[in-house]
Amino acid sequence: MCTVTFLPKAKGFILTHNRDEAPSRSPQAIVRAQTPQGNQLIFPQDITAGGTWIATSRAGRTACLLNGAFVLHTRELPYRRSRGLILLDFFDWENADDFFQNYDLERIEPFTFLFFERNADSGVVERVLEFRWDGVQRHLKNLATDQPHFWCSATLYPREMQVRREEIFRKWLVAHWGAKPNSQTIFSLHLTGSVGDPENDYVMSRGGKVQTVSVTQVILDEKNAQMRYLDLLGGNRSERRLKFSQRKGNDVNR
Repeated sequence: MCTVTFLPKAKGFILTHNRDEAPSRSPQAIVRAQTPQGNQLIFPQDITAGGTWIATSRAGRTACLLNGAFVLHTRELPYRRSRGLILLDFFDWENADDFFQNYDLERIEPFTFLFFERNADSGVVERVLEFRWDGVQRHLKNLATDQPHFWCSATLYPREMQVRREEIFRKWLVAHWGAKPNSQTIFSLHLTGSVGDPENDYVMSRGGKVQTVSVTQVILDEKNAQMRYLDLLGGNRSERRLKFSQRKGNDVNR
């Protein structure tokens, strides 16, 4: 599932995420909830498994998930834990690197995990991290924090289609970067980006069995996070704000 873009700002960033999934698994609103360790998050909650594909915490930590690692894999059911629940588990680890190195991934389906961290004092993005689990090995990469990025799921889009879809994003950047693209213009791209094939456009559908069911956007500045959610099936819109805590690292409210 999924198409994700990241746009850095002077303070903060804009993260936009299209979710490609079975229509029966599409929630209608953003929830505010606490993890078992008391970390407050905002996220759209998956109807089936109870997890999520994108979340932001009061410490300004943001993470999102794509199915698959590098290529389309053969599923080996049953898996031990839903990937969407693993994303929520992440926020109860004080150190991100400890999570990526030590979280138990035995019998977990391959995924791509994206992590974005801001400096608590300046609001400047200080880390963009890409973690891939291919079912056997962990692959960790730190990416440039001041450059736009694009990802799409390896389970739905083979490499050549990933390249074509990213070209749409890069051409859009050339046309809009001088005008300082904002949350509205990138949200519009996520609704209209096209390679000329309804099965592979940014808003896609493959016979209604798998389709783009929603668009979620996270806008971070130095003081708070704003999450916007558009349910493409029912037309429902939801929005939440989360004011950042001053405490870095773990998000537990003391």
